[in-house]
Amino acid sequence: MYKRDASAFPWNSLVSGYAELGLYEDAIALYFQMEEEGVEPDMYTFPRVLKACGGLGLIQVGEEVHRHVVRSGFANDGFVLNALVDMYAKCGDIVKARKVFDKITFRDSVSWNAMLTGYVRHGLLVEALDIFGQMLQEEYEPDSVAISTMLTSLSSLKPALQIHAWVLRQGFEWNLSIANSLIGVYSNRGKLDRARWLFKHMPERDVVSWNSIISAHSRLPEVLTFFEQMEDAGTVPDSITFVSMLSACAHLGLVKDGQRLYSMMRGKYRINPVMEHYACMVNLYGRAGLIKEAYAVIVETMEFEAGPTVWGALLYACLLHRNVDIGEIAAEKLFELEPDNELNFELLMNIYSNVGRLEDVERVRMMMVERGLDS
Repeated sequence: MYKRDASAFPWNSLVSGYAELGLYEDAIALYFQMEEEGVEPDMYTFPRVLKACGGLGLIQVGEEVHRHVVRSGFANDGFVLNALVDMYAKCGDIVKARKVFDKITFRDSVSWNAMLTGYVRHGLLVEALDIFGQMLQEEYEPDSVAISTMLTSLSSLKPALQIHAWVLRQGFEWNLSIANSLIGVYSNRGKLDRARWLFKHMPERDVVSWNSIISAHSRLPEVLTFFEQMEDAGTVPDSITFVSMLSACAHLGLVKDGQRLYSMMRGKYRINPVMEHYACMVNLYGRAGLIKEAYAVIVETMEFEAGPTVWGALLYACLLHRNVDIGEIAAEKLFELEPDNELNFELLMNIYSNVGRLEDVERVRMMMVERGLDS
């Protein structure tokens, strides 16, 4: 299959090529063939193979390669150790990743970012912030993707402000992914002025930027203006854009605008609706009291079976507008789809209660008892 060679050089070229192209299975297969041929991997082979293991999530193979690393005398090689940290983090063993990281005598930006990204990926934000702080003390530059992901995962504004301050000092504020994340952070914390300022001053914007600012204004009439500006700027809306826009129209009671946007999505932009779009349309009609139209979306328009989000939107609309007949239909569907969801039973009980059908309230309550849902 491959020409035999006593040195690892030609093999490394092939392994590296496969790994860089994302052909991870081929890279790993070639690594095992090297072993069969008696060709010893070197400091260049191991990182590529470990990258392939991380890409496929093959931790057992990665552990075997790790043992081979130790046997071959590369257990202290910085490039190999960086690759091991990355592999363990991607494969889900963040504890082993940290153990390897702690063994690295001379860490570089790759080491730090591998550990930072691993913590962020696993939602360990306290640990990620700790690593981030250490990186700043050591004057290493955190990876922009890791920073963006960390920003969007934060539940508190204070660390986000600290990260933003560092971004400003480094001159990275207009990195596209970081700026988009900052817009999301400030929007989610109700700091719309800051979000708008960032958006206005961005030197470049992509569809994520527009989606972020549109989502930030999903409860405000200005959302329509931002959508128009998005089109005027030549940015093509995507499926996420229309979920945000249709949801905004539903909450703002803009039925005609919602209908227009839905038609535009399907016609002008050739986007086929998914479950979230249908749920938004049901919500749009339902909140406006157009219960029959909302029900018609499900039974006449949808090209696949409606899920809990769609039927749930209809049931909630029936509660708002005291529609018992369609509410019962929606509830029965939800009882099949989510037999253990107490909220659906409670919504139907409230619908009955609002119209004085107390016997039906008791009947649904007994259903909950029988299913072990009555707390």
